[in-house]
Amino acid sequence: MMKNSVLIFAISLLLISCKEIHINSISIDGRNILLNDSVYTIKGICYHPVPKGSDKRNFDNLSEDLALMLEAGINTIRVYAPITDVSVLDEIHEAGLKVIIGFGYNQGGHNDILSGTFINYINTYKNHDAILLWELGNEYNYHPEWFGGDMKNWYTALNKAAMQIHQHDPSHPVTTAHGELPDSLAIKMCPNIDVWGMNVYRWDKPGEVFSQWAEISNKPMYLSEAGADSYMTISKNGYKQGENQLAQADATSHILESVFSNQEICSGVTLFAFVDELWKAGNNNSLDTGGWAPNSSGVPYDGAPNEEYWGIVDIERNKKEAFQIVKEKYINLSKSK
Repeated sequence: MMKNSVLIFAISLLLISCKEIHINSISIDGRNILLNDSVYTIKGICYHPVPKGSDKRNFDNLSEDLALMLEAGINTIRVYAPITDVSVLDEIHEAGLKVIIGFGYNQGGHNDILSGTFINYINTYKNHDAILLWELGNEYNYHPEWFGGDMKNWYTALNKAAMQIHQHDPSHPVTTAHGELPDSLAIKMCPNIDVWGMNVYRWDKPGEVFSQWAEISNKPMYLSEAGADSYMTISKNGYKQGENQLAQADATSHILESVFSNQEICSGVTLFAFVDELWKAGNNNSLDTGGWAPNSSGVPYDGAPNEEYWGIVDIERNKKEAFQIVKEKYINLSKSK
């Protein structure tokens, strides 16, 4: 009886310990991101939920948002700043989604790279099963003025920060959201970046970036931003001026087709964005048009990124036509695996 009691006690301790062990294994194999030794394809969305009338992010609508994301087949959320409420991470994990946590360079000493406080966050949350990747910076290569006019200053800080993360948390790869295809300087100076995220806006045809990347690197990559807004500043390509959900839906369809036709190189996409952002261009209580001059950028199909119209749902969580496209592409991809 004593031997049996000891055995039962030992098994009980083992089971308790297993519950505390980090059960997810995130690793890199060639061009692939692996979750528990299986290739992980990012079917993602950029998520910065700011309520109507506000300019501050909060997660009061998280449960409804997660339900919509699950309906659309989304498996990954990309956030631009750390989530500091563990209950939010818990709910995301319980829903079965992963998070890419972004850190800014200079955020006044709040979980940022400049102060080094981002490491405090990583040490606090590195064993949370919601975490997929740690992300450093967002399109900083477009802003040399933030780094004394010399991008080498940013790349030095970026590579050092990635090295620090590896030292404190060897269990999660490090990425960065680079504006477009990284140049040779970025790649040479940042060997500690494990996965290169790229914010790519090349109309509705991002496909060339994948072959371009394959020529310069063997590391994994994904599109950290891609997509279209639902407002046409001008009439073009058969799409009428004004709010135009069809234009957004068609562009989204073409972009996702390109991404998932290149899975041997591309690990997926976090589409921009989940919900309309009323705080960006004017009155925080209403949709406002705003953006660059038509045909000045790679935003389909008018070249004008009307900043408040990028959601696949509107601020009231009504589904736009693009939501159905995302749902079709993401769920069909899951069925094909």
